[in-house]
Amino acid sequence: MKRTKLVMIGNGMAGARTLEELIKLAPGCHDITVFGAEPHPNYNRIMLSPVLAGEQTLDEIILNPVGWYAEHGITLHLGSRVVSIDRERRVVTAADGTQAAYDQLLMATGSTPFVLPVPGKELQGVIAYRDIADTECMIEAARQHRHAVVIGGGLLGLEAANGLASRGMRVTVVHIAPWLMERQLDETAARLLQTSLEERGLQFRIGAQTQELVGNAQGRVCAVRFKDGTEVPADLVVMAAGIRPNTELAKACGLPCDHDGRGGITVTDAMQVAGCEDIWAVGECASHRGTAYGLVAPLYEQAQVLAQQLAGPSDAAYEGSQVSTKLKVTGISLFSAGQFMGGEGTESIVLRDPMNGTYKKLVLQGRQLVGACLYGDTADGPWYFDLIREGRDVSAMRDWLMFGQDMQAQAKAA
Repeated sequence: MKRTKLVMIGNGMAGARTLEELIKLAPGCHDITVFGAEPHPNYNRIMLSPVLAGEQTLDEIILNPVGWYAEHGITLHLGSRVVSIDRERRVVTAADGTQAAYDQLLMATGSTPFVLPVPGKELQGVIAYRDIADTECMIEAARQHRHAVVIGGGLLGLEAANGLASRGMRVTVVHIAPWLMERQLDETAARLLQTSLEERGLQFRIGAQTQELVGNAQGRVCAVRFKDGTEVPADLVVMAAGIRPNTELAKACGLPCDHDGRGGITVTDAMQVAGCEDIWAVGECASHRGTAYGLVAPLYEQAQVLAQQLAGPSDAAYEGSQVSTKLKVTGISLFSAGQFMGGEGTESIVLRDPMNGTYKKLVLQGRQLVGACLYGDTADGPWYFDLIREGRDVSAMRDWLMFGQDMQAQAKAA
């Protein structure tokens, strides 16, 4: 049987997981070629923060070493960024001139960091935080400089700030929203987090709007100026203000994209690019039912469906993901899921224990648990997430729901 030529553009976690699953399902059925823009094989991007903090090495976060690709007969082009797709001839071309013909094309181009469009963003010492090269740049800056500013108080920004502080830099986190991690935490949990991080030496400018990055005579950033006229010193500025689906290549070859590409490449439940029989998309570059996911769990769910489709024929379908966030920000455990902010028609049960540094908030709507936000003690997070996802009737356990799954077991035993 003739082997299908499968070309994958991008070599990140979602794409590589798709190949792993595909090789299990249909070994030897595809001639696979992979183009990776970075000079590294697939690695765990989530673990860049421990590398920055000096807790792990780059070698330790590699998921699929070069030998893995060779072992499975995959042609791997590292440091080779694809610049064009000829859909008529079914050929992709990289910046270095390398070409590959395809029968099936997999777009796994991931995302790009959002860089604030402010004066001075081109100065030396201003970087995004997205890949190994950025991490190495930050480590080098920490050896030579003292003051760092991280723009963005989400998970990535706080991890960057902690890593730089652990390497001896004085770090200020600038966040335009009213509180840190506003997509994962309510205000109470965020204030607890901020207080804890301030005790470790981090400084914060909450609600501040960056107006300009100021440079010195040598062309390196030296300060961040805000709209109120104040400044903070900065030898290094790290942009961690969010990501955007990387759709530049997709748009250039006419693939359908949501919101003019800002929302990702439009895919069906089969992870097939809408209207394209021979092109697929997975991961942060894909927009499914109007949503582009940035967390690993949904991306791996997409990869599993896509692998079944490529091994095909298959009726496997991706129907979207309910997401929960279980994180450790600089050693502090956080969890949130569902409608954790509450809102009209809901009621919240709150438990706060200052002595143990814990905070729990459960949001109920009628007989169902619809949201949870936990700080400090997240052991019951997965159980709460199951209750939310399954829509179970929790009215019988309402009085002890806050005390978790162990209490459920005790109640049943009684």
